[in-house]
Amino acid sequence: MTSCFKAYDIRGRLGDDINQDIAYKIGRAFAKEFRPETIIVGGDIRLTSESLKQAVAKGLMDEGVNIIDIGMTGTEEVYFATQHLETDGGIEVTASHNPIDYNGFKLVREKARPISSETGLKYIEALVYSDLLNSYETERKGSFREYDISNEFVEHLLNYIKTSSLKPLKIVANSGNGAAGHILDAIEAQFQLKDIPVEFIKVHHEPDGTFPNGIPNPILEENRQVTSDAVLENNADIGIAWDGDFDRCFLFDEKGQFIEGYYIVGLLAEAFLKKNPGAKIVHDPRLTWNTVDIVEENGGTPVQSKCGHAFIKDVMRTEDAVYGGEMSAHHYFKDFGYCDSGMIPWLLIAELISVKSCSLSSLVQDRIAKFPSSGEINKQIADPNETIDRVLSHYKDSAKKIDTTDGVSIEFESWRFNLRKSNTEPVVRLNVESRGDKALMEEKTQELISLL
Repeated sequence: MTSCFKAYDIRGRLGDDINQDIAYKIGRAFAKEFRPETIIVGGDIRLTSESLKQAVAKGLMDEGVNIIDIGMTGTEEVYFATQHLETDGGIEVTASHNPIDYNGFKLVREKARPISSETGLKYIEALVYSDLLNSYETERKGSFREYDISNEFVEHLLNYIKTSSLKPLKIVANSGNGAAGHILDAIEAQFQLKDIPVEFIKVHHEPDGTFPNGIPNPILEENRQVTSDAVLENNADIGIAWDGDFDRCFLFDEKGQFIEGYYIVGLLAEAFLKKNPGAKIVHDPRLTWNTVDIVEENGGTPVQSKCGHAFIKDVMRTEDAVYGGEMSAHHYFKDFGYCDSGMIPWLLIAELISVKSCSLSSLVQDRIAKFPSSGEINKQIADPNETIDRVLSHYKDSAKKIDTTDGVSIEFESWRFNLRKSNTEPVVRLNVESRGDKALMEEKTQELISLL
């Protein structure tokens, strides 16, 4: 048996790695570590999520913790419910975009503060794989109740935009048979009540844990075509595709072109700085020049953080940043408890193209030309540390700037790259960008791939 505990969450293959016994022990260990009174639980659409959710809830209740079960949810609904209902934490059962034979857990404390290996996961892991859960510290069993948070959640989401500013829009929305559909339906119902002229074309909308159309992971190029085609077929203004637990959303312009998350970070940073002059914006180190350029142009302060939600959220809290974005399509919002959401970004983009009376492609085309980027390239490597050291040695003498916030970022006058290792697999992740020179970016990308 291998441990299912990762740097930021718990994930593993069903069977030995993840099962109801492990889930039950996670619940008990969570209770022993954090001594909560009340915990939110939710689960995505995977076929095992409900049984794993009930098992983790039983573990918590056996330690005297009260449970509020919010049903089939996306991860951000657990984040929201934990804050909105003022509970002591939350657990979402999800494997997000992992293969169908996987599942896992995302854990948060009060106010949806992330729990990572540095803030409690290692202790929980040690308890789960020890004999220390044989005894009980309380004979009082916790209570259990169900609660539908969706209407309150949607009401909160719509506070991020001025709904009356939305012009007639046609939006393709691809839930990937994941957990996003019920929230999209609730948003659509609110739009209809308020006579907001937005039409949704729903693709792979029904939640289905067998994933008949493949695992919802739009970051993979092969998974984008269906959304792109639907945008073109329906003459839509934008397309949206979510991953399984909808904490990431991916956007397509009116031409059906996929827009890299990097450029969406820039758009949202600008939008927040218009409403919050002088604010701080957090970004990751993989691709930076476009974001820093936009933030400084609009009078804000860019703040760099390591990749990963636990790091981004901590930096946002420390810096009191209004918004944070990762090029991997995670977007974080101060008014959402510094948590990431896959629903807030597309609402803001819909508002932006309505207020500016322009297309999504026109909003990003100049930025893409100004700072062309490779997109993330993943390579399986036997020894990632040795590879990163070798690449650093190759370029360090000619580098203008070297940064080791996360992996290694090396800057030159006209181009830069970031090379970092995965936290979960023997893979290195490469991102390259240039200043207005697409051919140079492509040349240097191939040069780096050859080195790898």
